[in-house]
Amino acid sequence: MSSIDQYNPGAEFLTGEGCYITELCNADGDAECSIARARVEPGVTTRLHSLCDTVERYVILSGSGRVSSSSQPAFEVECFDVVRIPAGVPQQISNTGREDLVFLCICTPRFRQENYRDLD
Repeated sequence: MSSIDQYNPGAEFLTGEGCYITELCNADGDAECSIARARVEPGVTTRLHSLCDTVERYVILSGSGRVSSSSQPAFEVECFDVVRIPAGVPQQISNTGREDLVFLCICTPRFRQENYRDLD
């Protein structure tokens, strides 16, 4: 059965990690994948963290940043770059620009809070 999850900008919340998140699609009935919109303000670096048993992809929509991951040297990202972060790999992202850094977080399987590990 087809379905639609409608975007609700009022559902955005600030995480302890230091970024704003709007869950676009994250439900028990669709356990294979979740999608969230993330927003990092200029000059902010998120806390170092990892996701156990979850692969995460960042799809950069606007702004510019720098991704740090223990699996490779830090690198710059900009609009339409796609970053793949394997499960369990420490990661963080910095907004290096003058506007909000906005990106999609696509997790497989879906993001579950119990899989989040704060490493700072």
